Amino acid sequence: MKFSWKNLLLWSLPIIVISFFLWQGIFAPIANENNTNLTNSRMTYGRFLEYIEMGWVKKVDIYDNGHTAVIEAIGPEIGNRMQKIRVELPASVPELITKLKKNHIDLDAHPTKNNTALWSLIGNLFFPLLLVTSLALLFRRSNNATGGPGQAMSFGKSKALFQVEAKTGIIFDDVAGIDEAKEEFEEIVTFLKKPEYFTAVGAKIPKGVLLVGPPGTGKTLLAKAIAGEANVPFFSISGSEFVEMFVGVGASRVRDLFKKAKENAPCIIFIDEIDAVGRQRGTGIGGGNDEREQTLNQLLTEMDGFEGNTGIIVVAATNRADILDSALLRPGRFDRQVNVDIPDFKGRLDILNVHAKNKKIDTNVSLSIIARRTPGFSGADLANLLNEAAILTARERKNQITLKEIDKAIDRIIAGMEGTALIDSKSKRLIAYHEIGHAIVGTLIRDHENVQKVTLIPRGQARGLTWFTPSEDQSLISRSQIKARIMGALGGRAAEEIVFGESEITTGASNDLQQVTSMARQMVTRFGMSTIGPMSLENEDSNPFLGRGMGNNNEYSDEIAIKIDSQIKLIVDECHNKTRDIIKNNRVIIDKLVDILIEKETIDGNEFTKIIKQYTQIPRKI
Repeated sequence: MKFSWKNLLLWSLPIIVISFFLWQGIFAPIANENNTNLTNSRMTYGRFLEYIEMGWVKKVDIYDNGHTAVIEAIGPEIGNRMQKIRVELPASVPELITKLKKNHIDLDAHPTKNNTALWSLIGNLFFPLLLVTSLALLFRRSNNATGGPGQAMSFGKSKALFQVEAKTGIIFDDVAGIDEAKEEFEEIVTFLKKPEYFTAVGAKIPKGVLLVGPPGTGKTLLAKAIAGEANVPFFSISGSEFVEMFVGVGASRVRDLFKKAKENAPCIIFIDEIDAVGRQRGTGIGGGNDEREQTLNQLLTEMDGFEGNTGIIVVAATNRADILDSALLRPGRFDRQVNVDIPDFKGRLDILNVHAKNKKIDTNVSLSIIARRTPGFSGADLANLLNEAAILTARERKNQITLKEIDKAIDRIIAGMEGTALIDSKSKRLIAYHEIGHAIVGTLIRDHENVQKVTLIPRGQARGLTWFTPSEDQSLISRSQIKARIMGALGGRAAEEIVFGESEITTGASNDLQQVTSMARQMVTRFGMSTIGPMSLENEDSNPFLGRGMGNNNEYSDEIAIKIDSQIKLIVDECHNKTRDIIKNNRVIIDKLVDILIEKETIDGNEFTKIIKQYTQIPRKI
């Protein structure tokens, strides 16, 4: 644990309290007894008087204001030798002094030392003072750590990070692949730096800009670039930091944030993951969260309420714009919604160029080839790709990143870590037929993607893999393309059935069958690609506040449900029969490819295509 005064005080406070009670209960009484605890031998007062009468007492010392006596005596009970004995005296014994003088016994009185008052002062004053001092130091440390006096108990203060000139180290040149979004914010930065260009024609600065896009596409990175370029005060906070367990804290923090922003206007407020506080009001199971709704109401008022917030630009980021409250999205609050999508080929190439600046990459490696092999990768995925390749290069003690390390990094990101190669010949051959079944069906169907690689090297949970190169445009998919994907997914199971027989099929196609069923159901219920007609019968996003799948309440009759099931089965059966025919008609090619795959364990797409062309004609891909 890292040493700090705060941790030291937190651990010492219980010790101080325990020590105080131990002192009061144990050590203080012992200190009071030390004055008279001169001997362990004791004698009753009556026996003491008998010793005086017998002449066995030689000396008496009086202590504790006449309450205790220590005598020196000789007697048969104590072995006829001089010993010191303690005697507790009654409250008033005037005759004792007379008897002592009459028997010529040496008498000495000892005044009580004032140690009790000292120990009482230490016990009753020192420990409380030490406790109060420790608490004061604790709060002082808390205040310094939170940035000012009173912060330790001020829950309603904003936790936003404030920078007069944000030094993020990121500028617009470091942001690539999202040119449209970057242009929007370059305009806002220009407005902040030179507002006269816009005000001259009556333009007003936008009050809010909402960044919407999938995770990893660069929304937060773009906000850092805005902070680095604008040269105006910059506030940054996460949406989850507004809402706490204490009622009213979120609304108070919103007020405090905008109060500070107005004092430093013109400025920028960046709220990351605004969906944590900006969800639709009055929705969800059991009603809405009142505390979160109060925070949202305060945010709506501050952004565009009665007073307004002139000179403050609110930039927010989310990947769940569908659950945000409609009042938050209207013009006047978030005037602009900027979509930050998955980059296309040019965007991926630009992103790779940015992240390759500090990497030692071999000159034979073409970043454009990597960009073409990674459709669907976000900016964060591409950054992670080059970083994984650099780690693999360092692990193999190489000086430069080659295409081999980049291939391994792509495979690792898509499918997981590489496992141990299979040894069992029977299992290896069965998996080889399964993967070749996927690959040959995908190759011989016109509307399917091209094969990129077939391998028997396990990765993640898969014991073998077949990669297809996805097309660049995934936004629109035709009916023939969906059916081609269904057939490609059924290729592995069909190969097992034809080669090994129905009784030897395995569980290896379980994930394939899930994908097949899902695609066939979507064709029927969402895309209107069946004989039921052009109707959308299910909507996955009907209620975003319920769990996935919980909000899909059937809005159709039982008769339609029966038709949906029959259409799904019809589509799957049709694709399955066509897939089996392809496997039967190309059994010679499949056996040849399986032998090569078992020997080499990996076949890339170009080699796979060349082998098939020796036996049959490959249809031209769309």
